[in-house]
Amino acid sequence: MNNQPITYHARPSSLNPARFLGRTSIYLALIIWAIICLFPLYWTATTSIKSREAVLQGPKYVPWVDFQPDQMGWFPLLYEPGQQANFLRHFQNTLVVSLLAALLAVVLGSLAAFGLSRFQYRYGPYDNTQIRNFFLAQLILPPAAIALPVLLMFVNLGLKDTREGLILIYTVMNLPIVIWIMFDQFNSIPTELEQAAQVDGSSIWGAFLRIVLPVAAPGLVAAYILTVVLCWNEYFIALVLASANAVTLPFLIAGQVSSQGIKWWTMAALTMAAVAPLAVIGIVLERYIVKGLTAGSVK
Repeated sequence: MNNQPITYHARPSSLNPARFLGRTSIYLALIIWAIICLFPLYWTATTSIKSREAVLQGPKYVPWVDFQPDQMGWFPLLYEPGQQANFLRHFQNTLVVSLLAALLAVVLGSLAAFGLSRFQYRYGPYDNTQIRNFFLAQLILPPAAIALPVLLMFVNLGLKDTREGLILIYTVMNLPIVIWIMFDQFNSIPTELEQAAQVDGSSIWGAFLRIVLPVAAPGLVAAYILTVVLCWNEYFIALVLASANAVTLPFLIAGQVSSQGIKWWTMAALTMAAVAPLAVIGIVLERYIVKGLTAGSVK
């Protein structure tokens, strides 16, 4: 019989002051950052329901406390048929151009990224790394530097003030971002999956379409949503290439600035109407965006 004394070890306290203080600091910092990020949206939303006097008198933050809500900003969109039709036309142009340009950019960018990820190229002194850096370098070029050449080219091609023209230029502008996202996505997928499919008789295209793309779906979704957002918010190129038929929502929002002053209330209402679809998409598909953008960061 073992007569060794039984030793009891005290459990460490679950409340660690240093850990509690650290977690509290992190949550406090996140709350402050969330307020900083969301305050412009709150300010825009409250401005859209302020009267002219409330907007011009100075900062007023809380509805029914600092000011009485008014429909002045939303009145043209809700009750004036001409303004409704104008807004719907701009909204339709923005929706069609953004969705189609993002789709075309994702298709072309995915093919380019897959080629750079799986095959080795050599054109004189240029290899895969330099080709990929060349695409990323296009993001450094400001839109103002290409505005005049693109305008002259589109005038000669008959693409000025057309949806097709905006779709083409937006596709080219967003290709580097799609290639960057999808390159990391494809690099995180083992090549053994494609090799096994090819051993079973599949072609390279078959392995790409049936094996690689389903696995890379989060990256495709993230790239598509990010491209839609960038196309949706683009203003400068639309200002240069569109004048009547292909005008977009940013063009309409900026149009509230005139010689008579700035219609802050109407501009705020239009901004909220333009931001709402993107906010819903971001909330619903947030997990796909995060998963797609972080693909390849952890091996």
